[in-house]
Amino acid sequence: MQQQLTTGGMVGKDVLTWLDFTSIEIERLLQQALVLKEQLQEGIPHETLKGKSLGMIFQNASTRTRVSFEVGMTQLGGHSLFLSGKDMQIGRGEPVQDTARVMSRYVDAIMIRANDHEMVKKLAEMSEVPVINALTDEDHPCQALADAMTLKEQFTDLHGLKVVYVGDGNNVAISLMIICAKLGIHFTMAAPVGHTGDEAMWEKAKAVAKETGSIIEHIVDPHEAVQNADVIYTDVWTSMGAEEEQQSRIEIFKTYQVNESLMEAAKPEAKFMHCLPAHRGEEVTEDVLEGEHSIVFDQAENRLHVQKAILQSVIG
Repeated sequence: MQQQLTTGGMVGKDVLTWLDFTSIEIERLLQQALVLKEQLQEGIPHETLKGKSLGMIFQNASTRTRVSFEVGMTQLGGHSLFLSGKDMQIGRGEPVQDTARVMSRYVDAIMIRANDHEMVKKLAEMSEVPVINALTDEDHPCQALADAMTLKEQFTDLHGLKVVYVGDGNNVAISLMIICAKLGIHFTMAAPVGHTGDEAMWEKAKAVAKETGSIIEHIVDPHEAVQNADVIYTDVWTSMGAEEEQQSRIEIFKTYQVNESLMEAAKPEAKFMHCLPAHRGEEVTEDVLEGEHSIVFDQAENRLHVQKAILQSVIG
């Protein structure tokens, strides 16, 4: 049985973006998540956070994030509190700095899922306990860590893998790009011009990639992009908050659907990934999502294990 790793160097650290972490720190988190998964499968208790509490602020709907954090905190022996944004004073105009300082007196860490990344940064700045970004309009670091864990389980050696993200350059895509750059994974985005996401984040990812040997690139044609791909990844074309654009986005991205034809253009053993929830028949076909190459439910499960690794590491 593997021993739990020493992650004391991360105690008290906010998890807002993987740009704030070294490649070694990310690798340690991945290894710790693998240990925790093994312990859970073997029925070995790991209640390392007894007496600790996690405040969970949700301004958006959630399935995987809420369940994985709640269950994870319970398995670690701690306690979690679900706090709906509309039921908190922050939803009625209380300044975020006041919420941060008050909650810091009650809980050992704060997890937040919100629209405004700058607000989450302000919360972290004013909080005396670590803040974990569970999705903002700019970044989704917990999902990216689960993706990296899933890749590690499938391929073992991550360096030099080719991951191709097909579709809208949203928060999931940007987070995936960043963690790929950190871990030496080649990342290609297949997206229409004007839909690749924040250019500043691309520049930051490329700067990291120069140090790790990763290739970060954008190719418009999805069939060209997936040549020699080890993994094809997609997400919904219409993110939360942009529902009024759904019909126009379907027209924009209709040639970016991940279907059997696109999968066949990649390596024969290529894997398919999706962060879920999926719009079957839009960004991905039913046969691909349910097919032999799909590892989407491994990804979903691994949210639990990486969340626990993060909680252990930042709470201590």
